[in-house]
Amino acid sequence: MSPVPRPTAFVLGGGGRYGAAQVGMLRALVEAGIGADVVVGTSIGAINGAFHCADPTVAVVERMERLWRDVASGEGLDGSLRARVRHFVGDRASVQDRRPLADLLRSQLPVERFEELAVPFQCVAASIERATEHWFTAGPLVPALMASAAVPGIFPPMELDGEHFYDGGLVDSIPVARAIALGMGEIYVLQVGRVEDPLRPPTRLREAAVVAFEIARRHRFTTVMANLPADVTVHVLPTGSPVRYDDRAQLRWRDLSDANRRRDQAYQAAAVYLAERP
Repeated sequence: MSPVPRPTAFVLGGGGRYGAAQVGMLRALVEAGIGADVVVGTSIGAINGAFHCADPTVAVVERMERLWRDVASGEGLDGSLRARVRHFVGDRASVQDRRPLADLLRSQLPVERFEELAVPFQCVAASIERATEHWFTAGPLVPALMASAAVPGIFPPMELDGEHFYDGGLVDSIPVARAIALGMGEIYVLQVGRVEDPLRPPTRLREAAVVAFEIARRHRFTTVMANLPADVTVHVLPTGSPVRYDDRAQLRWRDLSDANRRRDQAYQAAAVYLAERP
């Protein structure tokens, strides 16, 4: 008798400009015939996850690849210096107006609400007033994605029903715990490469702040991974190009010049991993 398939989740973590790696991983999963019963995401992982859940096929992966290429080339988002200065003068809580990204998502996503997605999807944001995580599971999709991806300082907080939200990475950067709480037994983690670079004790003042931030960012993921239930299997897909946690390039959040390379390397690494997994 063949084993009963266990419910499967895709978990897409945050990572900003490195999120192109997840597009390559999604292609590898689709081509391997692996589907999800639920997808949970944080920040850029929420955006990538929503596209996948709208239509979990290679066709949408190709659409995502084109979208990343367009954004990398400066199309689709208003990236002019004049626009950023105009926004900064009007709103000193951030350096970027959220409207170009929201408009882009509305124009590219084929659905408007969670309930219309082909695969159940949830995303997380950090509530400012309640200082805790908030999971979006129903209702309008784009406002929830903008809340989950509201990186402090880059985008202003997202206000929904009188509550303000910042980036979900502040509370759950790689939300494996959510997938476990939803009863998933097989979990595929689509991360962007930072957790593949082990932390090291700092030797300089600047490094101390970076290491402290990375501990805060990783601690929930590492704690969950160290205490997995016996009936849960987690596959952390490789990127093929680990991101040094102290690499200053990650601060250049608008620079997507390496997006295609990271996508392709992640696809190749994930495809090999999936072919060789037990």
